[in-house]
Amino acid sequence: MDKQEVKRLEKYLRDTFRLDTIHVSARPQKSDSVEVSIGDEFIGVIFRDEDEGEVSYAFQMAILDIDLPENI
Repeated sequence: MDKQEVKRLEKYLRDTFRLDTIHVSARPQKSDSVEVSIGDEFIGVIFRDEDEGEVSYAFQMAILDIDLPENI
């Protein structure tokens, strides 16, 4: 993904989640995906898919069991 596309994704996420500390950055040696972080903490990856001229993005985020609250 080029720099403009990365900036557009970052703006979309910041506006959608109302969180200015979301950062989207290129992945080393990967051109089909970018990394997403909040502050210094990595939270997931966005993959770009192009099919029949239409572009879509898939955000993948893993949530570890140890990060979930104990009792709710």
